[in-house]
Amino acid sequence: MKKSYKINVDCANCANLMENEISKLTGINSATVNFMTQKIKLDIQDGVDVEEIIAKVTDICRDI
Repeated sequence: MKKSYKINVDCANCANLMENEISKLTGINSATVNFMTQKIKLDIQDGVDVEEIIAKVTDICRDI
């Protein structure tokens, strides 16, 4: 399942760090963070709790 969300990214390096960390999460097939559009695109595996994944993604983005 592919989803796109609006996020706040301060710099391209932060976007790269977010993308790398989010891609490591269990249940994520791929993650793409676009600094210019301030969006993240997630490819989430079927059967995974989307709300739980989004909470983890939000924590990672906040930490970076």
